[in-house]
Amino acid sequence: MSILDKILGHDDQLRTTPGKPDLMMQKVLDTLAELGGKPIETLSPEEARRQPTPTDAVKKILRETIKDEDPTLGIQTRDITIDGAAGPLQARIYSPDLDSTDLKPLVVYFHGGGFVIADLDVYDGGPRGLSRFADVVVLSVHYRQAPENKFPAAHDDATAAWKWALANAQSIGGDPRKIAVAGESAGGNLAINVSIAARDQGLQAPAHQVLVYPLVGNDLNNESYVENANAKPLNKAMIEWFVKHTFASEAETADPRVNVVGAANLAGLPSSTVITAEIDPLRTEGQQLAEKLEAAGVDVRAKTFNGSTHEFFGMGLVVPDAAAAQTFAAHELKRAFGTAILPI
Repeated sequence: MSILDKILGHDDQLRTTPGKPDLMMQKVLDTLAELGGKPIETLSPEEARRQPTPTDAVKKILRETIKDEDPTLGIQTRDITIDGAAGPLQARIYSPDLDSTDLKPLVVYFHGGGFVIADLDVYDGGPRGLSRFADVVVLSVHYRQAPENKFPAAHDDATAAWKWALANAQSIGGDPRKIAVAGESAGGNLAINVSIAARDQGLQAPAHQVLVYPLVGNDLNNESYVENANAKPLNKAMIEWFVKHTFASEAETADPRVNVVGAANLAGLPSSTVITAEIDPLRTEGQQLAEKLEAAGVDVRAKTFNGSTHEFFGMGLVVPDAAAAQTFAAHELKRAFGTAILPI
């Protein structure tokens, strides 16, 4: 049995105790530590962007111990340039078949990185998994980052990317009638803000939004921040570092685009999937978001993956809950698009 078979079968032997990483999650964390990165809160943004990432750890595990798995998942990619709010943006198309003339639903995806670090390569696993399991085209967008481009540059780019997707879906194999939005961490914040902007600006609304451990609050002393103040690969000190570099002042974190759970109007947003990780400072605000979306009348499916940490979603070939989370999100996307439902 391959590791992917075990993953999709939710192998119970890979489980550990509550509050502790599952065995394969811990393997990723141990491998990341072996790569010798420095705490990014001690570095400049330029130095931080060169540090080893959880994706590097996953690649090392795949090279050394899981050699029989296809890391591409059979998904094809092509890099393109799209229009941002202040110039061109790098983007990557993921598709089961780039040459097909049959249009598939489209998901516009935004990567994480605290608005400061990471790129399309670091966050390859999430959009690749969504394309594979939901049978969709994914457009992964690299937006402007701080401190070179402070808040709200990334938000402006996200809205511009949504407008580009609406106008150009067919040119990349997407069905313009079936377009959703998704994002991880800071990208989850951008994703929900795209939905809000679409509502407020009278744009075509996303058919669905997938929000994976979204950064949607400004309370750095809530329950999960206290529990996971020193967690890996994301901790409180790192988030304070992101805040320092992203915003002109801490007061800007009260903006509804940042403090979504505390200040944003959530009424009239599309159906939503909210995924959180147990061992993550962002868990509480993600759970609060799901509750507030539901209170606002939004159709919500939410799940917290115990034994998993921030960044787990793209680790589907190594971490069991990552593949389970991708399959969960894919199921909800298919439900929203009205396409064939996968068993989960």
